[in-house]
Amino acid sequence: MSTRLSSRRHFLQLAGAAVAAAAGSRPALAAKEEPFKISLAEWSLNKGIFGKGNAEKLEHLDFAKIARSLGIDGVEYVNQMFFDKATDAAYLGEMKKRQEGEGVKGLLIMCDREGNLGDPDDAKRAKTVENHLKWLDAAATLGCHSIRVNAASDPKLTWDEQMKLAADGLHRLCVEGDKRGLFVVVENHGGLSSHGLWLTGVMKAADHSRVGILPDFGNFYTDRAKGELYNPYKGLREFMPWVKQGMSAKAYDWDTGAGKFYTEDRREGREMTLDFQRLIDIVVKAGYKGYIGIEYEGDKHTEIEGIKRTKQALDEIKSML
Repeated sequence: MSTRLSSRRHFLQLAGAAVAAAAGSRPALAAKEEPFKISLAEWSLNKGIFGKGNAEKLEHLDFAKIARSLGIDGVEYVNQMFFDKATDAAYLGEMKKRQEGEGVKGLLIMCDREGNLGDPDDAKRAKTVENHLKWLDAAATLGCHSIRVNAASDPKLTWDEQMKLAADGLHRLCVEGDKRGLFVVVENHGGLSSHGLWLTGVMKAADHSRVGILPDFGNFYTDRAKGELYNPYKGLREFMPWVKQGMSAKAYDWDTGAGKFYTEDRREGREMTLDFQRLIDIVVKAGYKGYIGIEYEGDKHTEIEGIKRTKQALDEIKSML
């Protein structure tokens, strides 16, 4: 072999090694970050758990298993599904065991039927705060980040009076939430709480780092009887600065002809048409990257089918971002 050929081969070997070393030193391309995650609100299964109509019978303790079977890894509990078990350590332990066994995260507990945080009677308002403490403790046990509450007051009172009372009750509860490292988030749930300017005003008046809003895409009727609907897209934009770690993607019937990503409620007095793509665009542009919870309430599909169809829409929208 000639000296020239040997030198050339040695040069190529060195050059190849240098290229390989350089390639190996480059940082690996980071996996694309998900724009948001998908969770499941237990209310989506309320017909099955409560045994309503012809719905398939379901058990609350199987909630985590059902969520995992649908490809969902975050769950939002509803206190009404285990209302008498809030202080039952063994029962909560079983919930936690099943949750962890399925590799599912407990995110929050939606709390109802515990009084009005904006009650004009100070003793009743204090009692409402007290009633929620057991749910804060249960949420902590389950590894949740929040409890979801309602900011209801007396509708006979003025806008400002209701705001002041609701903010007072929320502040008191947030003090307790802070002791446990938990947020207290308010859902737009009818009445003034479904009015964007009123609820954001309550947030400011409550004046606590633990207070926030859990927006529900479909709960913007301020008065259903009168057909008074606050613009859902405007309301969501107003709510976004106050969102902590969750929101409800309320869904009704799919494939109604309104559009690919449109869901519609056609029940008399509850008419609602929602453009999921437009709503998610608002959420993403606000910088939110947390969980969006499926809350299916339609009649056209079974509960499981409705959840699947809603997840399909969210997944498709996510893939386009």
